[in-house]
Amino acid sequence: MKCRRKMMKKIISISMMLILCMTMLFALGACGTEKDGGGSSLSVEKTGGQWASLEGKSLMIYCGAGMKQPFAEISDNFKAATGADVQVTYGNAAQIVSQITTTDQGDLFIAGAEGELAPLQEKDYVSDSKKLVKHIPVIAVPKGNPAGIQSIADLGKVKLIAGDAEATPIGKIADAVLKDAGLSESANIVARTTTAPEMITALSTGECDAAVVWKENAAKSEEVEILDLEGMDKYIKVIPAASLSCSTNDEALAEFLEYLDSDEAAAVWTKYGYEKA
Repeated sequence: MKCRRKMMKKIISISMMLILCMTMLFALGACGTEKDGGGSSLSVEKTGGQWASLEGKSLMIYCGAGMKQPFAEISDNFKAATGADVQVTYGNAAQIVSQITTTDQGDLFIAGAEGELAPLQEKDYVSDSKKLVKHIPVIAVPKGNPAGIQSIADLGKVKLIAGDAEATPIGKIADAVLKDAGLSESANIVARTTTAPEMITALSTGECDAAVVWKENAAKSEEVEILDLEGMDKYIKVIPAASLSCSTNDEALAEFLEYLDSDEAAAVWTKYGYEKA
C-alpha cells in the first residue's frame, strides 16, 4: 500500500514537472517571434491605412541634399505612423558613399540618380534597389530671364554655375548638356557647387545667368524661373532607394520600403514637383 502511494506521488510529481516544462517552452516560443532583440514588437497588420508599430526600432538613412524637403516630410510622417526612430543624413553623393564605406553602417540610400549607386555596388554594399520618382534636370535662370536665353546653345554666351561633376549627379548632367551642345570648351562656368540648393541661391542673388538644376529645386524658389528648352528630356534620371547590405534593421527597413510605395509618400513627392518613375 505504501509502495502504491509512493508510486502515485512520483507519477503526480513527474506530471507536474512535464506541465511546467511545456509551459516554459510555450513562453520561450512566443518570445522567439519578437525581432530586433530587446523590446516587445507587436506587429500590427495594415488595415485602413495603419502601419506596424515599430517602437524601439531604428533606421539610418542617407539622402541626397537636393531632396531634403520632401524626404524630411516623408520620414517624419513615417515616424509619426510607426513610432520608429529614423535618422537621416543629407549630403552629396560622394560624401554619402564615403561615409557608408568608411563606417560600414546604414540601412538605406536615397540617391539622386541610379548611377550614383555604382561605387557602392562595386563593393557589394547594395543588396537591392527600386525606382522611386523621376529626377528632372532643367535650365533655370533668374526671374525674368535677364540674359535672354532661348536655347541650350545660348548657354555658351552667358555666365553659368554648375554642380560638382565629381560629387553630384546634377554636375555630371550639366557637363553632358554642354558636351552634347559642343560647349564644353567655350562655356563660362563661374563656379561649381556640391548641392543643388547652393545653385538656386547663386541664381537668386544674380551671381550667374543660368544653371542646370533639378526641377524641384528651381520650382520652389520665387526668384528663379524654369526655361522650357528643347532637348532636356533625354537627361531625366530616376531616384532609387537602395537597401544597404550593412543594414541591421530588417523589420523597420522592410516597413519603410513599403511605406515609400504608399499613396501617402507619393502625395509628398508630387507636392514638391516630382513625377512617378
